[in-house]
Amino acid sequence: MRIVIKIGTSTLAHAGGRLNIRRTEELCKVISDLKNAGMEVILVSSGAIGMGVGKLSLPGRPSDMATKQAAAAVGQCELMYVYDKLFSEYNHTVAQILITASDIRHEDRHRNFSTTLNRLLELDVIPVINENDSVATEEIVIGDNDTLAAIVATSAKAELLVLLSDIDGLYTADPKKDPSAALIREVSELTDDVLALAGDKGSDLGTGGMKTKLSAAGICMNEGCDMIIANGSDPTLLYDIADGKPVGTRFLSNRSCK
Repeated sequence: MRIVIKIGTSTLAHAGGRLNIRRTEELCKVISDLKNAGMEVILVSSGAIGMGVGKLSLPGRPSDMATKQAAAAVGQCELMYVYDKLFSEYNHTVAQILITASDIRHEDRHRNFSTTLNRLLELDVIPVINENDSVATEEIVIGDNDTLAAIVATSAKAELLVLLSDIDGLYTADPKKDPSAALIREVSELTDDVLALAGDKGSDLGTGGMKTKLSAAGICMNEGCDMIIANGSDPTLLYDIADGKPVGTRFLSNRSCK
């Protein structure tokens, strides 16, 4: 099984931007175990700007482009250092791929990206992918890393994309405001009613929210890839997902609905 796991900034870091060491260590341990069980895993990791904010001791996520890019340049180094160190402890090799929107739009570059990605998987490597935030200027955004993860999943022809965030999934209403809100376990079609459930942007350090996740779901569902939104606070839930147990909200692709 080929799976793409997207990790949000709020999963990787504390509110101040510093690395959540215990959670990140557990996450790398679980992913390594899934690899040992025979799964092909691609990691789409947010966190470069957030970790740069923490390392530079900035008061919050910068609003100007130059400081965002500087924070990304600092944070990406630390992010890959951490991944290389933790995955190496379980005898797994990681590779970094940084891409921009132009890489996706340009047919030859997109093809080269897909070729490199597949070759890394053949070599039993865990690709770690992020937007090239230190040079991207389009709002430092392919849209956000939810959209990036969906593009990666469809480019790699993965069976499943898992978005790990600070929420349990898609609810019938905002659970922070409405105590009667219920978790929606399965979505087979992105109707207007479903799209209307998207709320505001996510954490202060991140760029995503439910709106970007539903957009990512649409990309995946149309290309035959299921998608799950789940809470990344407990990385061991990836075992349940691998076993096919109901976790978070699952968006069924055209292939799964047949």
